[in-house]
Amino acid sequence: MIWYRDTKTTAGRRRGIISRSALLLLAGAGVLAVAVGMLLTDRPAGPAAEVVELACAAGLRPPVEEALAAYRRETDGRVLLQYGGSNTLVSQIVIAKTGDLVLLADDSYLATLAEAGLLAETLPVAEQQAVLCVAKGNPKGIGGLADLTRADVRTMLGSPEQAAIGKVTRAALERATRWAEIEQAVRERGGFLPTVPEVVSAVKLGAADAAIAWRANVAAEAGLEVVPCPELDGARARVVIAVLTSARSPTAALRLARYLTARDRGLEAFAAAGYDVIDGDPWAVRPELTFYCGAVNRRAVEPILADFERREGLKINTVYNGCGILTGQMKAIADWQRGRGFPDLYMACDRYYLDEVGGLFQDATDISETEVVIAVPKGNPKGITSITDLAAPGLRLAVGQPKQCTIGVLTRQLLRAKGMLETIMPNVVAETCSSSLLLPMVTTGSVDAAFVYESDIKLADREVDMIRVAVPEAIAVQPIGIARRSEFKWLTRRLMDAVTRGRGSFEAAGFRWRHAASTAAP
Repeated sequence: MIWYRDTKTTAGRRRGIISRSALLLLAGAGVLAVAVGMLLTDRPAGPAAEVVELACAAGLRPPVEEALAAYRRETDGRVLLQYGGSNTLVSQIVIAKTGDLVLLADDSYLATLAEAGLLAETLPVAEQQAVLCVAKGNPKGIGGLADLTRADVRTMLGSPEQAAIGKVTRAALERATRWAEIEQAVRERGGFLPTVPEVVSAVKLGAADAAIAWRANVAAEAGLEVVPCPELDGARARVVIAVLTSARSPTAALRLARYLTARDRGLEAFAAAGYDVIDGDPWAVRPELTFYCGAVNRRAVEPILADFERREGLKINTVYNGCGILTGQMKAIADWQRGRGFPDLYMACDRYYLDEVGGLFQDATDISETEVVIAVPKGNPKGITSITDLAAPGLRLAVGQPKQCTIGVLTRQLLRAKGMLETIMPNVVAETCSSSLLLPMVTTGSVDAAFVYESDIKLADREVDMIRVAVPEAIAVQPIGIARRSEFKWLTRRLMDAVTRGRGSFEAAGFRWRHAASTAAP
C-alpha cells in the first residue's frame, strides 16, 4: 500500500519569484501541490516499523510510482511517500530528524545529511542531464541561453534554494558567466519554482516560453522539445537513495532501496523514463553472498558480518580456511564454465595470497596488519630469546604449510631473510594447513615453539610467551577485494565498506589498523 503526504510550498508568496497569474494557472492545473492526495493519519494495523517513509525528489515521481506499484504487488510492502524539491526535503529531514529513506535528484545534498549525522547507506540510481526546453515548434525561436534575456521571453527555472535542478542550473550558468543576466531576466519576466515538474508544466501550459529542466522530465511531455545548449552539456546530477540513521527499521528501508536500485526491478522503470541508470544488482528478497576469508581474520570479521546480516536482511555464506586452500578453490571454480560458487568477497591473510588471484578481484584495499612472531609455552622453558635459538638440537618447531596457508609462506620468507631457512627447518615436526592450528600445539606442549600471528597470541596470552622476529618479512597485511564476477557488486561493496569501518573489531582482535581511505565504486 502507498500513501502520500501533501507538501505545499511557500515559494510562490515571495516577491519577485513568480507572478500571481502564473501561480493561479499552475494551481488550476493541479501541479502546485507536489504530492497529490493527503497524509493518512488513520494508518493500517501492523508494526510501525513495517511502513517505510520515503521522501522523494518531485521530478522522480513517474518512475518511482511505477516501481513502487510493482514492489507492493511483489512484497506487500507499505510505503509512505512525500514529494518535494531535494533541498526542501533534506532541510525538513535535518530539522525533524525523522524518516527512513530519501531519494535525491542530486547527490551533492548527501553532504548536508552527513554533517547532521543522518546519513547511513547510500545506493546510486542513475544520472540525469539538464536541458533547455521550449514548447513544441519553438514558437519564440529560442536558439540558446542568450535568448533567455530577450524582453519577449518568459523563462522559468528551478529555485536553487529548493530543487536540485535549480542548484545544477545555477552552477552551469555561473560556469558560462550567464547567471547574473539570466537570473535578472527570470525575476523580471518569469519565475523560480520549487520543483522540476512545476518548471516543466509552466512551459507546457504557456506560463513560460522556456525553462531548464531534466531531460527525462521534458521527454515525458509530448508538447515540449529540447533546444541544443552546449553550456548545459556538463550540467548533470547523480540520483541517489539514502538510508537515514533515523530509520525505524533499517532492514525494511534497505529492502526497498535494493528494490528501487535492482537492474531487473526499479531501474527498469528509471531506464524507461529516460534516465542513465547504473548497472545495478539483481533483485532478491533475501540475497546470499559468499565470503572467502583467511582464518586469521575470523575473530575480527565475525561480529561485523553478523551485524551486516541483521541490518541488510541477507545471508552471508562465509568460508574460513588457509589462504592457499581458498585460492586453490577459487582457481578451480574460475575454470568452470560459469564459475558458480565463486566468492563475492575475499579477505586474505596477506597480500601474497590476494595477488595469487588478483586478476579475479577489483578495488582491493588494505584493512589491517599483524606480525609473525615466535610463540613458546608460558615461562619459556627452552629459554628461547631469538630466532637463532630455534636451530638448537632437539627443539620441536611447528610452522604453517606454505601451499595451504599464508603464515607458511611468510615463515619461510622471514627465515630466508635471516639466512636461517636451512638450519631451522630440520627442527620442524609439524606443518598445519591453517594459522589457527599452530597456537594449540604450543599450549598443549606438543611443540616447544611455533611461528604464529601476533593477533592469535591474544587468545592465549596467559598460556604462552611471545618473541618478536623483527624483520619486514614478518609483517602480514590483510587486504580485501570484490570479485569481478559477483552478481551483487553494490551489496558486496556495502559489506566491504562495513569491514573498512570495523576498526574497533580488528583492534580488539589484536590487529593493527591500516585502512585510511574509502573504496571506489564498482
